[in-house]
Amino acid sequence: MTQKQIDSMSLTERLTARTPKFFQKLKIIGISLAAAASALLAAPVALPAIVVTIAGYLAVTGTVISAVSQATVES
Repeated sequence: MTQKQIDSMSLTERLTARTPKFFQKLKIIGISLAAAASALLAAPVALPAIVVTIAGYLAVTGTVISAVSQATVES
């Protein structure tokens, strides 16, 4: 696939196209980060404020990593 073809792809085409192996691993790491952060945020016990703050940042980071990794395409 040439760069011109990649540039002309729609968002749905990009999201359904093949993802390089490195970004597949990165996506799994991002999903794991977001899941761990969600577990901390939803914990039924009172956690220190710093733990909740860090969990919030981890959730955002994991989500962004997963989204960017999904949007990369193999050329």
